[in-house]
Amino acid sequence: MVQENKNFATAQAKSIRVSSRKLNLVAAFIRNMKVSEALVQLTFSPKRIAKVVKDCLHSAVANAENNLGLDIDRLVITKATVGKALVMKRVMPRAKGRATRINKFFSNLYITVTEKEDN
Repeated sequence: MVQENKNFATAQAKSIRVSSRKLNLVAAFIRNMKVSEALVQLTFSPKRIAKVVKDCLHSAVANAENNLGLDIDRLVITKATVGKALVMKRVMPRAKGRATRINKFFSNLYITVTEKEDN
């Protein structure tokens, strides 16, 4: 069996209390961006979820540096995918003895960083 050279690192954040649509706005923004630039953008982003994405990105960079020995100055975010997680269902009382259901959505975030060669 031939073992290929692994030059990417991943990190994941699961069961984040935000809808996948809102999380995907931030994930799509940092996709294909250099890690150093993405960290600056996430630091000053007005979105509440940007802090969680930044923590997950820090984890991916640490995995690349410590586990694979990649150069952190040449890392690029190649994948930032968002998936749906569980839905917490709640009941809200309404008029005339009725009730409606409120869905609280959770999401999963997966980030992959790759070391790009200098051209």
